[in-house]
Amino acid sequence: MNFRRIFLIKCLLLLFPSVKCSSTSWIYKAVNETALLGITVPGSIYEATWWRGGQRLVQVKDNKTKHFANKEQCRCAILRNGTLQIQRVEKEDSGNYMVMVYQQDGKLKAEENIMFFVQEPVPQPILIAECRNKSVSVKCEAKQKAKDEVFTIQLTQPNGKKIQKNATMLEWHGWNSGTFRCVAKNQVSEKMAEKVINCSGKMDFYLILSIAGGAVFFVIFVICLIYCIRRKKTKRNEIYDEERAMQTLPMDREREMRELPPAPSKPTPKQLRVQQRPLPPQPQEPQQPRPQPRPRAQPRTPNPPRQRP
Repeated sequence: MNFRRIFLIKCLLLLFPSVKCSSTSWIYKAVNETALLGITVPGSIYEATWWRGGQRLVQVKDNKTKHFANKEQCRCAILRNGTLQIQRVEKEDSGNYMVMVYQQDGKLKAEENIMFFVQEPVPQPILIAECRNKSVSVKCEAKQKAKDEVFTIQLTQPNGKKIQKNATMLEWHGWNSGTFRCVAKNQVSEKMAEKVINCSGKMDFYLILSIAGGAVFFVIFVICLIYCIRRKKTKRNEIYDEERAMQTLPMDREREMRELPPAPSKPTPKQLRVQQRPLPPQPQEPQQPRPQPRPRAQPRTPNPPRQRP
């Protein structure tokens, strides 16, 4: 919002009161109430005339009032500040009202239009809620008195969700149990009805779903827990085996070093004396005579050759 521009316009209105202003506003009233149609012209009012649909109603001039319409039928009066007062308003009083403000020299100072609406108060809504096949059926209804009446039906569910419609009846079907609120309203009045309904079937259904969901969640949790424990145990065993292998390797090397034969060292003088001492004589076995060669047999005389016959 540009505050500088608004401030400039107000200054111009104060400096130049002869500037003509025209504006339109809307006013709603209920039947049999008193309506006050005011004007927004600053300063005192010398002359103001109210019109409705091209017909003059009442005028104030130099603090003197003059009626142009039947006072009993109009049920209207004008105050010194130019405000139009209508008592016991009826639906026939609805329409476009216009006021014209003049200065003392006869120049038009301001002109304003007011859209005035008279409405009947909304009827008391009727809320019907019942359980059907383990579900909730809700009906919000406000009986209409006249055809030209317009009001809004609003249904609030237990979860806070609102359904609004410009009609006289609203129906809803669902699974939400709890407090339902039915509101009928228009520009001049608002009435409400509440009802609490709990469907056991719905509660059992949600209870079963909750138990099933909890069981599934518990099974998944147990499986994940077992998996994590086994994985952690396997990892711990792997680390233990690696550490054990690292500890066993130097022990094996040390054992191998111990099992190697010692390197020959320089003999001591005592060992030299033992080595130089002669061995005791060993008993000799009697030698057996060597076998003599057998004499050769005498040579065999060859047979004489046979003659052929």
